[in-house]
Amino acid sequence: MAIQYKAPQDDIKFLINDVLKFEDHYKKHTIPGGDEATPEMVEMIISESAKFCENVLTPLYQTGDEEGCTLVDGEVKTPTGFKEAYQQFIEGGWQGLSHPVEYGGQGLPMSLGIVKSDMMATANWSWSMYPGLSIGAMNTLVMYASDEQKKTYLTKLTEGTWTGTMCLTEPHCGTDLAQLKTKAVENEDGSYTLSGTKIFISSGDHDLTDNKVHIVIAKTPDMPDGIDGISLFIVPKFLPDENGEAGEFNNVNVGSLEHKMGINGSATCVLNFDESKAFMIGPKGKGLMCMFTFMNTARIGTGLQGVASAELAYQNALPYAKERKSMHFMGGGKKKNDAPDEIIKHADVRRMLLTAKAIAEGGRSIVYETAMFSDIMTKAGEAGDEAGFKAADDELGFYTPVAKGFITELGLESANQCLQVFGGHGYIKEWGMEQIVRDARIATLYEGTTGIQSLDLIGRKVLLDRFKQLNKFIKRVLTFSKDALVSTPAKARMAKLLIPLTCYAIKWKYYAFRLGITASRDQRIVGSAANDFLYYSGYVTLAFHWARMAAVAHEKLAKGEGNTEFYKSKIETAEFYFSRLLPRAKSHATIMMQNPKTVLQMKEENF
Repeated sequence: MAIQYKAPQDDIKFLINDVLKFEDHYKKHTIPGGDEATPEMVEMIISESAKFCENVLTPLYQTGDEEGCTLVDGEVKTPTGFKEAYQQFIEGGWQGLSHPVEYGGQGLPMSLGIVKSDMMATANWSWSMYPGLSIGAMNTLVMYASDEQKKTYLTKLTEGTWTGTMCLTEPHCGTDLAQLKTKAVENEDGSYTLSGTKIFISSGDHDLTDNKVHIVIAKTPDMPDGIDGISLFIVPKFLPDENGEAGEFNNVNVGSLEHKMGINGSATCVLNFDESKAFMIGPKGKGLMCMFTFMNTARIGTGLQGVASAELAYQNALPYAKERKSMHFMGGGKKKNDAPDEIIKHADVRRMLLTAKAIAEGGRSIVYETAMFSDIMTKAGEAGDEAGFKAADDELGFYTPVAKGFITELGLESANQCLQVFGGHGYIKEWGMEQIVRDARIATLYEGTTGIQSLDLIGRKVLLDRFKQLNKFIKRVLTFSKDALVSTPAKARMAKLLIPLTCYAIKWKYYAFRLGITASRDQRIVGSAANDFLYYSGYVTLAFHWARMAAVAHEKLAKGEGNTEFYKSKIETAEFYFSRLLPRAKSHATIMMQNPKTVLQMKEENF
């Protein structure tokens, strides 16, 4: 059976209109383009994007995986239908939805772009990576490119006729970019000659557009070793000609295509830059600082893959569970020879489905809120407001490891749980569930593994930040809980969520301070505690978002507004999350406070 996808429009509207309140956010922060994001405009974007994703992208999901990408005479060919789908995408003006009008975009807020990306990601993650990588390139150019560079490259990227990539990793170094060997030597005209090899380059080459704009980090000979010597460059596959079109070949060669576990419709390339002409963007030696604009965009997008995996797996496991019959569920009162029950009646099947539902809908709320911080950061950056940019960037940075690390891990768990709903059929390719699992696996690896995200959270975002962002977020949680206990209808029912949420939040702060004190004596605790600290942080963050959704749902029911069953479903999913998933945080708390000795004492030769 073919994988099916129906855009969760009601859930999306509930989040952006009632829980996160995008419209109020645009007015409060005077977000550029917010005035244009009227309810009618937002409704149209959601509706039209849903049609494109359901009717054009979803049918290519399994066929793209089966066919994969091929390398023919140094050029990458994408699966059948991908190029035609991309043409429809750019004709619809989707790529420039949230980018400046002066470069051909529609100028709407970044947070509306995430709504479109959410649906595209779920319908067909492999296909969505081609325009998705361009978003990071565009954001980097908006922030750091010269006016001339923006005119040359940003215009083409915004209209979607060219695409962008991020080129960091090299064969000998992944996360430790201080080791990179790619070199850029300055020419008399101010351009650079860049040489080196980059691997794992998503969308590194394809047949969807006639040019690719690579954003590449490299070292210049006049700069010191280490990360301070890294600068950022634009390296087009074809140099723009006098008319701004793709002209002379720039010696960017595809060395090979990676043969991967999943996302086979996405071209992951080894790229060889053979004395390619490059153009520096941003200050010399500040390449990693500039690249973080791209990386944070990519990490938010990767967090979205966790949501997409859970959503797609849930949508396809649910109808199977309602149709498949097996045994009698315990407590059903049926006799031995009575017809078997649909498996959705069995408690354990419900547990797996509810796990995926809670992660998909809660994770969506987290990722959408990160996009709201992007709105504020983008506004400050365009206005030259360094303090405002840093404040928004710091807040977004605190969220990023949770969105990228925690949500992707739970998205993979959801895909596995929903495959389990099918039993043996889930392991058979024709049902499509095993593809969702294979595709989901990469999300925990690229843009920094879960271990890297864990260290980033506890190290840079908590301890080195001196708990500033953590305290700020916990204050939000405690203020919400206090206010909601007073104002929300169904107080007794909400108290069962809000009191535990308050306790977990207070303990979060307590554990962080204890780890900080311990780290001052023994820094090894940071590494040994990092993974569990990320999970604890993620479960509490997700609980906060579910409590907010439940509070709004109770308010809607009390007022008699909207779809009663939809709001009841929200409340019941929140209660499932608090009773069945949030308690996992307790075990992570116990583990992270353990002495690092048990992890580190074994001699390497004894492994």
